[in-house]
Amino acid sequence: MNDSVNTEIGISETVQQTLPHRSKIQTALRRLAKVGLFFISLFLFILAITLMKEGARDLAPLVRDQFHVTNPANSLGFGWLFAYLVMSGSPVAAAALTFFDAGVIDQMGAFTMITGSRLGASFIVLFIGFIYVLRGRNRGTSLSMGLLSLIVTGSTYLIALAVGLLLLASGWLDAVQLQSGAFLTSATDLIFDPITAVFLGFLPRWSLFLVGFAFIMISFNLFDKCLPQMSLKESHVGRMSRLVYQPWVMFMLGAGITLISMSVSVSLSILVPLSQRGFVRRENVIPYIMGANITTFVDTLLAAVLLNNPGSFTVVLIEMLSITIVSFIILAVFYNIYQEKMLDLVNGITENNRKLAIFMVTILIVPIVLLFL
Repeated sequence: MNDSVNTEIGISETVQQTLPHRSKIQTALRRLAKVGLFFISLFLFILAITLMKEGARDLAPLVRDQFHVTNPANSLGFGWLFAYLVMSGSPVAAAALTFFDAGVIDQMGAFTMITGSRLGASFIVLFIGFIYVLRGRNRGTSLSMGLLSLIVTGSTYLIALAVGLLLLASGWLDAVQLQSGAFLTSATDLIFDPITAVFLGFLPRWSLFLVGFAFIMISFNLFDKCLPQMSLKESHVGRMSRLVYQPWVMFMLGAGITLISMSVSVSLSILVPLSQRGFVRRENVIPYIMGANITTFVDTLLAAVLLNNPGSFTVVLIEMLSITIVSFIILAVFYNIYQEKMLDLVNGITENNRKLAIFMVTILIVPIVLLFL
């Protein structure tokens, strides 16, 4: 009897010792899988840029004649609507650079199309807030966070649009280039040009843009999956309650999270569940949104380097610089006034269904009007 009990105890101890070991192995495998997903997403991103660049030239008549993208206002509306359609701004920004590289649009057209893509991408946060309302969550909190993200993005980007166009026209930053761009392009050409040739063997050249766009969407989805999944308790958000009242801290946090995720949609979308659980309030997230809107250009900057087009790099650099200048001035000079006006505007829009409906219709009509100016 004692021998049997001792045996069972020994087996139990062995199992207890084995479980942590298995858990460590499973954790290591999950991390390895995420690393693998990252490299796959990076491979697909570079392949997508290569394919889109190859196919963009044959789409020139379609973009110019059918969509009437012939001036900066058209490009702004086109990028805005394009981002609505795909619910993401980064692929549209990459498309703008490939259009510019192919001569479909000029440099100012590429600049405004990228700006439009960011305006359209901010709509995703409002859409997620609407989903939370459908799930029975608080209507005011969910929609207010989405509206705030959209309005802050719109107000800062439209001011930055004027600043950026002045910088672009001046030519002051044309000489600022990434010196290793040509080497990186040569290295990627050796790998991806043969793959492009395979696609050209059975597809028309214009269709490579669509194939590349599909690949870039897949690459962003894979990149999202390779990010660590942390619960609110694990990320210790609750312990940062004092820091969220500091505008510059929230600004750096928004910039940092977006830099890691390379997606403003991801970094801004987490504001909705955080606000629902009471970790952040509307007045605390305005600097966060500003920071996120700057570092969201990292993937677009990589696309410009891969294209090895100096003009493309200048466009993205000016996008980043102009939005940084506007955000810094707001935070340093009149942040309290800006915060008050933004919150009043959100409160006014969400006051009743009629005002909310008018706002929603407006943000759908404005890019359409711009497209046909």
